[in-house]
Amino acid sequence: MAVRHRLVRGALEEVWAVLADGRLYGDWVVGPSSSRHSAGDWPGVGSSIEYTVVLGPVKLTGETIVRLCRPPRQLELEALSGWLGSARIAFELRPWGHDTLVIVDEHPLRGPGGALHNAALDALLQVRHRSMLGRLARVVETHGAHEGEDGGCLAGTGLTITPPTPN
Repeated sequence: MAVRHRLVRGALEEVWAVLADGRLYGDWVVGPSSSRHSAGDWPGVGSSIEYTVVLGPVKLTGETIVRLCRPPRQLELEALSGWLGSARIAFELRPWGHDTLVIVDEHPLRGPGGALHNAALDALLQVRHRSMLGRLARVVETHGAHEGEDGGCLAGTGLTITPPTPN
């Protein structure tokens, strides 16, 4: 498993607001050259984003589906990459003073990626995660809190995300 963490300068709600905004996916995820809404109300369970990855002359399309959403602390995704198989990508958010500790855990589930999973693949994922968490931190710092947004998966729960009050 490739697990990496980063302390992001921003409140838990600010980080969650970025994860919960499917339009920002392409701004912080490493790999896709483009992404677009596919189904559902992101990040509600079962909602999805389609993406395209271009590697030289090869163009691959895939879909990322929300498998678990527990705002504002946990989001688990499954990235379906056609013949390459699929991977689980889990984000855990922990308040850390005025900041947020973001933990990402990714591992292959199905297909050749799962069958060929090894330490070399984990090393590549570590490099990808370092870059992805750096991008996520920049997007959080740029966008700040999105007041009033519930992250799309709170509908019907009676819960809301309230931005922190200034001290």
